[in-house]
Amino acid sequence: MGDVRETDEDTGRDGGARARRAAAFAVWYLRVVTFVNFLSAVWVSLGQDLRRHNADNYFTPYLLTAGFASGVFTLFLAVTMRRRKRAAWILNLVLSGLFLLLFAVALVFPEIRGKAQNWISFVLTAAFVAALLAGRREFYAKGDRSNPKLATGVAAGGLLVTSLLATGLVALTDTSSQSSTFLEKWRYGAMRLVSVSVDDDRFPAITTPGWVDVLINIMSTLLILAVLYAAFRSRRAVDPITEDDEARLRKLLDRHGDRDSLGYFALRREKSVVWSPSGKAAVAYRVVGGVSLASGDPIGDPEAWPGAIAPWLAQAREHGWVPAVMGAGEEAGTVYARHGLDALELGDEAIVDTDEFTLEGRAMRSVRQAYNRVKRAGYSVRIRRHEDIPPAEAAELLRRADDWRDGATERGFSMALGRLGDPADGRCVMLECSDGDGTPKALLSFVPWGPKGLSLDLMRRDREAENGLTEFMVIELLQRAEEVGITEVSLNFAMFRSVFERGSRLGAGPVLRLWRSVLAFFSRWWQIESLYRANAKYRPIWEPRYMLFEKSADLPRIGVAAARAEGFLEAPGLPQWARRRRLESGR
Repeated sequence: MGDVRETDEDTGRDGGARARRAAAFAVWYLRVVTFVNFLSAVWVSLGQDLRRHNADNYFTPYLLTAGFASGVFTLFLAVTMRRRKRAAWILNLVLSGLFLLLFAVALVFPEIRGKAQNWISFVLTAAFVAALLAGRREFYAKGDRSNPKLATGVAAGGLLVTSLLATGLVALTDTSSQSSTFLEKWRYGAMRLVSVSVDDDRFPAITTPGWVDVLINIMSTLLILAVLYAAFRSRRAVDPITEDDEARLRKLLDRHGDRDSLGYFALRREKSVVWSPSGKAAVAYRVVGGVSLASGDPIGDPEAWPGAIAPWLAQAREHGWVPAVMGAGEEAGTVYARHGLDALELGDEAIVDTDEFTLEGRAMRSVRQAYNRVKRAGYSVRIRRHEDIPPAEAAELLRRADDWRDGATERGFSMALGRLGDPADGRCVMLECSDGDGTPKALLSFVPWGPKGLSLDLMRRDREAENGLTEFMVIELLQRAEEVGITEVSLNFAMFRSVFERGSRLGAGPVLRLWRSVLAFFSRWWQIESLYRANAKYRPIWEPRYMLFEKSADLPRIGVAAARAEGFLEAPGLPQWARRRRLESGR
């Protein structure tokens, strides 16, 4: 029996390997066809030869034509097939199957059968169809159920709009001496949407410049992209976090919240959550641009983490999402790595031990002087738990915090809660800084990190107030930590900290110095270096944080998704006023 079982397992492994090879062949076939289509679009003689083959008694392999539109189509199919989209597999199987059937019928005729090129095209097309059938189990990713309806609407509306635009262009640029009707101009524009090489003899009364034909064909390419995106887009999300999910997460945080300073941020309400079978661990994530983006460590008992990570990865593959983790600690990164993810160090989190912090000493001289300057100006800090702030005062603080934001995009995902003043967050700590007249000028909000720690969540200040208020408030918290019963504080995350630290030392290599210069350049817009400097002044303990990913080729996509989630990039579409959310976000 043991031999039989081993044989069955070997057969299963061999079958899976064959399916993966077949799927890879199908993807690479589409990639090669994409390259040839784009090449023929710019290489005139090659493009003419391909069109002649498709016009005479020759056939080219499946999807091998000439032009940018066909190149974009095959490129999109190659990308979606690589992401294992089931809808792309079905579309390719239907189109290639019909083409192969037509090919088989055409080969009955001697003038077709006698061309060696046609047999090569037939074999390549048949191989592609066979690869699709053999690798069918590898194309499992589901799309959104609304995709067919959306794609149909985009296609119908897009065709109407682009054909009318093409008709207008033809009418404005027609130089023919003969008159033509609106219907003729519309037909001409519609045909140009399909192909640049339309037979001009069919439209003797219309003469347009070459750039008009190219522009109309570009519009068709954009329409194809829009329809394909609508047809194959990934599902945006599964289920948002529910009240029951939040209650269960809070119980896990009560028991294990001291393990990860980012744990409380799993309670962001635009996230979803995947639970381990035992319910002792969970992975909170958000789907952004087809990336299932988790942050920090899994919540709960480390022994149960694998039970939550495995279904999260399975769910991502089921829906064609790219799995990624931002800001995982070293222990969690090791567990994720056991599940097939690679790790890349992002930077370090600044953690200050309140018992060890002091303003004394030469190294703290500049910080001490800045602190004393603000204190002499009459500023004072009040430290309270959110639950201890009277409702009227809380409402005023919320109003001021929203005004101080000045309409800017709310940033943060991995180290931000995304709300302020929610009754469920009563254990959060608020720092209010007022000037000598008692007027509030800045506030900081911290979320709980276990029973004895805090993590920085929100910073707001009046732009007209004294410089250095944030540093003044942080130092006040560190010096008065016993008022709220804490012993450690997690401050901002310093991205690529080690590069800035080592790159400025004597003897740093040329590669490290170059990398530091590049990061310093981008710091003009994204404050990469300034965040490191702002944290380093407190002389914190630096805890490394990692990004976990499955494939290196997905890193650009993950980077864009992370930038969108953190608020550094905004998706096009709605105007700023429609996207803005108030801080008092509820359910």
